[in-house]
This record gives sequence, C-alpha cells and structure tokens, in this order.
Amino acid sequence: MKPSPLRSPLSPLARHLPGILSALAVGTGAVPAMAQNTASPVRLQSSSLLQESLKPEALERAPVFVSGEQIEGQTDGATVIEGQAELRRHDTVIRADRLEFDRSSSDTRATGNVLINRNGDRFEGPALQLNVDSYQGTFEEPRFQLLRNEAQGDARQLEFLEKDKLRVHDGRYSTCPRPPGSSWDPDWLVRASRIDIDNVEEVGTAVGGVVEFKGVPILAAPYLTFPLSDKRKSGVLPPSISVDSQSGLELTVPYYLNLAPNFDLTLYPTVMTKRGVDLGAEFRYLQPGYTGQLRGSYTPDDQLRDRDRWSYSLQHRQLFNGPLGLRSPLNLRVNLNRVSDNNYWRDYPRTLTSLSSRLLANDVSLGWSQGPWSVGVGAHSWQALQDPDSRFTPPFDRLPTINATYRRSNDSIGGLSGWDWSIRGEMTRFERSVLAADDDEETTTRGDRSLLVGEITRRWQSPGWFIQPKFRLHATQYNYSSVRGRPLSASRVLPTFSTDSGLIFEREASFFGRAFVQTLEPRAFFTWTPFDDQIRLPNYDSSNRDFNLSTLFTEHTVGGNDRITDTKAVTLGVTSRLFDPVSGGELVRVGVAQRFLLEDQRVTISGRPVTDRSSDLLLSTRVNWSPTWSTELNLRYRPSDDVAVRSSISARYMPGPYRVLSVAYRQQNSVSEQFDIGWQWPLSALLGGAPDPVKGRALGPGQWYSVGRLNYSVTDKKPIDVVAGFEYDAGCWIGRVVLERLQLNRVSANERVLLQLEFNGFSRLGASSLKSLSNHVPRYQYLREEINPPSRFENYD
Repeated sequence: MKPSPLRSPLSPLARHLPGILSALAVGTGAVPAMAQNTASPVRLQSSSLLQESLKPEALERAPVFVSGEQIEGQTDGATVIEGQAELRRHDTVIRADRLEFDRSSSDTRATGNVLINRNGDRFEGPALQLNVDSYQGTFEEPRFQLLRNEAQGDARQLEFLEKDKLRVHDGRYSTCPRPPGSSWDPDWLVRASRIDIDNVEEVGTAVGGVVEFKGVPILAAPYLTFPLSDKRKSGVLPPSISVDSQSGLELTVPYYLNLAPNFDLTLYPTVMTKRGVDLGAEFRYLQPGYTGQLRGSYTPDDQLRDRDRWSYSLQHRQLFNGPLGLRSPLNLRVNLNRVSDNNYWRDYPRTLTSLSSRLLANDVSLGWSQGPWSVGVGAHSWQALQDPDSRFTPPFDRLPTINATYRRSNDSIGGLSGWDWSIRGEMTRFERSVLAADDDEETTTRGDRSLLVGEITRRWQSPGWFIQPKFRLHATQYNYSSVRGRPLSASRVLPTFSTDSGLIFEREASFFGRAFVQTLEPRAFFTWTPFDDQIRLPNYDSSNRDFNLSTLFTEHTVGGNDRITDTKAVTLGVTSRLFDPVSGGELVRVGVAQRFLLEDQRVTISGRPVTDRSSDLLLSTRVNWSPTWSTELNLRYRPSDDVAVRSSISARYMPGPYRVLSVAYRQQNSVSEQFDIGWQWPLSALLGGAPDPVKGRALGPGQWYSVGRLNYSVTDKKPIDVVAGFEYDAGCWIGRVVLERLQLNRVSANERVLLQLEFNGFSRLGASSLKSLSNHVPRYQYLREEINPPSRFENYD
C-alpha cells in the first residue's frame, strides 16, 4: 500500500500530546520549582479551535483528515477508505461504510450508512456525491435535521446547490422530532414536490406545497414560503380567521413587503361576511434622524352602514440636528388619529389599536432645549366619537400653543447653594365645538390665554429629616367672548406657598421569626393660597385631581391653569416600611394620610364651596412578603358618613413560570362594584404538580394551560369583559382556543371565537388569539421564548 498524504487526525494529536500536556501543566501552575524563576510567566493562550466559522481564505487552506479500517490512495490522486470511513474538514464531517475522495478535484463519493454533518445540519442516507470545496452534490433518499430551527425531513433526493443552499425533491418538512428506532409520522408537516432551503436569506420555499395536520390537509398553495429564523422577509403571512358578532366571519390574508432594512409595508385585506371588504395597510420606517409608522384602512360601501368607512393613524418622531444655527436639535412629534364617523369605534373595535377609544388625539409639536432653556410650539385637537345615547364633552383643542421655560437647578442665591427655580410662559388659543343636547347644531367656543408661572424652592435634609419650602406666583391673562359674542378680557395673579417636611426613623425588627429593617416616616405638608373669585373666568383645562396619596401632598385639589384653588390646608400622613436586610428590597408598605382645611375652600370646579374641614381618609397597603405572593389594598374612607367611598384590594399569586393568578375587587360607593380575575395555569398543576420549565419551551410538550380574564359587574349582575380559553403545547405545535367578549356600552358587546394553530419554527394559522391574550391577561407568558442561535457544536459528530 502506497503512503497517502492524508492522515488520521489521531497522528498529529499523538505527536503533539507531550507538548499539550506540558502546556496544561504550566497553565495550572504545576511546574518545577526552577521554572518559577523565569522572567516572563507562562500564560494560557486563546484558541480558535472551536470557531463557528473560518474566513474564506483560511477555509481554503484547511486540511482534510480521513480515517478508516483500510486506506488506499496515491499522492494528489484518489483515496479509498473502507470500514468506518470518515472524512473531516473543519465544519464538515462525512461518515460511511465506503468513501472515495479525489484530492485533485475534492470530489467525494460515499455509500452505505452515509452521514454528513455540516455546521450542525445532519443528513443520513444510502449514497452521497459531494464536492467538499464547492459543497455541490446529491444525496439519495436522505433524512435530514436542520440545526437552526430543529427541523426534520426526508426526501427522494436532496441537492446541495452551494454551501448555504439546498433543494429537496419530493420531500417532507416539519419541526416535530423524529423518534429513534421507529417510523416518522409527525403531527404536522409540509409535503411538497420541491422545497428550497436558503440559509443565507433564512427562508424556505415549497413548490406545490400542502400543509397537513394530523394527516388532514389544511392549507395548499402552489408557492409557499416560510421562515427559518425570525429574520424579516417578503411574502404572504399566515391567514387569520375569526367569527365576530359585529362583522360576521372575518378572513384576513396579510402580505408583508420587506422593502429595505429600514422600511416595510404590510397589507391587510379582510373579507367580512356582514360588511364587505376592508383594505388595511401598515407602513413602518426607521432612519437615523426619524422613525414612525402609518396605518390605515378603507371599507368601500359598508353593507351594515351603507357608506364608505375609513381610518388612519400616523406616529412620527424626528430630530432636526441644529437647524438655523441652533446647537441642540429640534424635536418633532406627530400623532394623528382619524376615522370616518362616530360609529367606527363600535363597528371596528380592533382595526387599529390606537383607535380603541371614543376620544382620538391629534397632536403635532416641535420642541427645542439647550441648557436651562426649553421652547415648544404645537397644535393639539381631538376627534370625539359621539353616541346619541351617551354624549360627552370633549376637551378644548389648542390651536396653537407656544411655551418657553427657563429652569435652574442647584443654583446659589445669597451665598446659599441648592436652590431650584424656574420661569414658564405659555400662550394658547383654545377652541371647542359641542353638539347641543336636543339637536345636531354645534356651538363653538374660543378664547386666548397667556400665563406666566415662577417657582423657587430649596430642600434642607439630613439622614433623619427633610424640609422643603416652595413659593409659586401664577399670573394669567384671558381674552375671550361672552355668550352673546362680546369680547371680554380678565387677568389674575395668585401666589402659593407650601412646605413639605418629614422625619425618617429606622430600626432593626423581627416579625414571625424573620429579620427586617423597619422605618417610620411621618410627613406633614402645608399649603396656602389666598382666595380670588374665578367664577367668571373661562375654564379650558382645569379638572379635579384624582384623590390619592400622591395628590394629597400637592398644593391644589384641582389640576390645570384656569382654577387656582384657595387651599389653606395641612396634610398629615405616616408611612411604615419593612425592608429585607440583605437584599434591601421593600417587602411591606403601609401608609395613611388625611388633609385638614384651615378655612373653607371656595374655588372649586362645581362652584360649590368645600366646608368639610376634614377630607376623606386614605389607607394604602402593599405586601410583597415573598416572590410568590403580592397583595395591595387601597381604601378611601369618609369618617363623617362612616362609609367607604372607594376601595380596591388585589392579590397576585405566582408560584412559578407560566403560573399566575390575579384577583382584584374594586368598589365605588353607589357607582360600581366589580371583580377582576386573571390567570394562566397549567392543568397538570391542578392534578398533582407541573414539570420543571424547559429553556425556551415553557413546561415542555404535552401540557394543557388554562388562560383568561374575567371582569364581572356586581351592580349589573353580569360579566363585562371576558377573555378565556385553553392552550395546548404539543412540543412542535401549539393550539389555542379563546372566547372573547368585550363590552362596547351598557347594552351591547362584541363577541368573537378565536382558533389558532402555531407550528413552531414555521407559521401560525387562525385568528390572532395570542395578541388578545397578551393584551388582556395580566403577566401572561408566551409559551415560546427566543433563545440564542444554537451552536454547530450542539450537533457535533
């Protein structure tokens, strides 16, 4: 037998084994005593032996190793290896009963139990022809396994077109695992006359493809594409089918256009059996200086309303870098939302997520800031979707508004540092059109307001106390018209003085055998504003503040700039907290507060003075005793009537991943009373215990989950919103069935039944129940998580 230039990989390893052992010994410090006296210490060097890929020029020079029971060949000629034959070259391994390798052309023929592994993709079959340089060849009757998305398949023949592309003839493709030692009958598969796998574009293409589930064809297409990763690609997206009580049977077949790395367009044509055709689209863009998205839909001749229906929404943000010699950029924000008619919110509750309410914002603003200065100009308007049975008064439009602020922090005044002060000016044109209660005639109100607000404050503090006085001067000028159209003007200047102060006590404590750090934090807040009769002034943006622990420690009970309440009051409160002494995490917080008026408050939104000198009592408690349990209680109590004006109590139980139960009770005296329950729970946990989580795969295959949210009105004795269903994780596919009932008003609701099949690593078919669950169920966890791309060494031969 003539010597071959190709050698077994054991030969160089054996020759260098003493040197390797010596290097390891040096790296671990096991060296002779005299070696420790060398001037330069010996260090372990980084190695490139486990690189995922080599540079093209390095790959061309990579050696080829062969091994087997018998090797015959000539230098620069053909080599034949028989008996456990193996050829290995960097990222490619070929094993067979018999191998023929031509060194001059790099052509390889393998027969008998052939296995090829390249970059973790494995192929097995009876016969292979392959060029290991160009990676072109054919494989007869192969079975294959793709590493990137754990796909499996088989075929009559497989073509290796080039290093990252292959073609399957008369093949099957699925991500369901192949059991060892038995025939492969996956739950779902794609059967096609040809399947192209492109690992460069990370997309698969099936020609004459049929998608089968449990042996039943559910989707057929002459040309079908599917992703091999989460990389964006153009093509038809999975269709969505649902049954809607408002629109009937809905079928949406989206088409995605990957126009550029920073531009894309998605078309959403929808057929509704009760309404007709809805043409929707979404365009997204991303540039270094600006980003945004434009969404819209058009329904020609809605069969239920006998008119054309449309909607659009635009969100845009942009930075103009230093125009007109300015050192800082201008910041532009655009938020536009419009629909064709007042009934759109009721008929298309899910067409555009930003159009789910009856009050649609339309804002354009331009801002600039540099050092202590900030300047802004904008226009803000609203589209109010009115219902004849429940009309409401929308806010005023601001067309336009101009503001400027000068703010300094930690400034020195009179040789004393730490002062914060600011001056803010604003000019606004207000306008609002309101329908009369008994007809469709609109009444328009307009007015101008200019204001100037100055504020100065300083905080004195130490580890155990703080005190912070604040002085504010509020000047306002109005120009408006009377009911009869006569021009009027008015002005107002009001000072406000307040002082916030508190003490902080801390001690080590022990409760229920557990150590804590406990605090006691009493707080006192004083505010004083003189009375000024404002009953004749217009009210453009003032409204009552929500009554909570935060607003109790503010200067005024009313927000906005048109009503400055004559609040002369003291707010007293105390908070106690328990901290974990090791982690520092807050475990328990209990707070109580109440405001006491020193004089009657005569300036209010309703015009009726407040004569009760004691406000309602607020109690707030939050307990996170362990990562599993968390509870919260908020109570607004009126001592004079001995009644709970408003209360809410909630609890959340999370004993582990994919297990969460949230319960809440909310009550507002003589107004509403509701229970809110949300959950996601594996059914196996109800029958004795759920398995441990599997990385990226929830709790593993074969698991049923119950998931949903129920909002029940005790006052109306009926559920308001219901989203409930089941999920089944089969490992390579997930099934969901969800019932959705969302209340539109007091007498009507929209109901849908959502069915969805998700084939892992391939596509989703059915209605978008996953979106409904993530939007409504608190702490909902998707049963699949993105994990890092797998390494080729995970499937190493």
